[in-house]
Amino acid sequence: MSIIKVLGIDLGKSSFHVIGRDTSGQSILRKKYTRPKLIQFIANLPPCLIAFEACGGAHWLARRCQFFGHDVRLIPPQYVKPYVKGNKNDFIDAAAIAEACGRPEMRFVPPKSEAAQVQAVCHRLRESFITERTASMSRIGAILLEFGLALPTGHSAMKKLFQWLASQSSVELPKMLLLELQVAHDHYLLLNEKITVQDQKIKQAVKQDERCQLLKTIPGIGDITASQLVMEVGTGQQFKHGRNMAAWLGLVPRQYSTGGKTKLLGISKRGNKKLRCLLVHGARSVLSRLDRGEGPFHEWLKKLRASKPFNVALIALANKLARIAWAVLTSMQPFNAVKLHPSLQG
Repeated sequence: MSIIKVLGIDLGKSSFHVIGRDTSGQSILRKKYTRPKLIQFIANLPPCLIAFEACGGAHWLARRCQFFGHDVRLIPPQYVKPYVKGNKNDFIDAAAIAEACGRPEMRFVPPKSEAAQVQAVCHRLRESFITERTASMSRIGAILLEFGLALPTGHSAMKKLFQWLASQSSVELPKMLLLELQVAHDHYLLLNEKITVQDQKIKQAVKQDERCQLLKTIPGIGDITASQLVMEVGTGQQFKHGRNMAAWLGLVPRQYSTGGKTKLLGISKRGNKKLRCLLVHGARSVLSRLDRGEGPFHEWLKKLRASKPFNVALIALANKLARIAWAVLTSMQPFNAVKLHPSLQG
């Protein structure tokens, strides 16, 4: 009987479609499993290469497969699509995954640890609370606008909502409306408390993580950015050098070249949008202190700002921060301004 060398799995919530191939690339297994049956099958399978798309539930399954001694490859879904032949169904998708994982230049996603996934949940809840809080503020403002009052923007005004309403003698609001506003305002205050709790959880996790503490030595990187970097990038070993990580984050120009003519456009904005946003905000905080003559990038940024617009300098600095973060993660050494390239030191 032929031995399975490559196993392609199309993931689902409760059903999993599997294609197994031998050393010659011939399909010798084509079967559908439930979740418990799949785990049982993988546990009894001799060590082989198992591949599936990096989607919901993939990292948990990757850890289970590694526990049973298998070599696991997680493939970004957009890299699997070119290998889908004919019409789409689950078995064709599994075959495409098995085909894609054998390509010599295929890019893979490293499986996340359980701690990284827990931290991701913490970040995701925090972001959802912030989004809900913004919606709550907009809702209260829209309600008051319907009754002829324009509430000032910002959290300071929202926290003192009823003091502000008491000062508006020109408009008298119905008592029932004030009761409804109290319900909405209490919800806003509750969300503030929940966001504070999530922030404390993240800060506590950062204090206990050596990599986060090393990342915080980089100018412009705080608790949230450091935690997000460790959660998404890990050790950074999946990138050959810092430029690859900056390109993965979409902080390099998008290229559209043909006929030997190189044409560079705006940044590609690929990869993790949240992490890219945090690095850009970190770069913005560094640029905001440029007039004070502070920081290791001062002279370089000063020369750059003399010839480039603010946003161009901003992205250039975010790119540098991403590269430095990669160097810190891979070397496990704190940021040292003395070791910067002379061009960055001015």
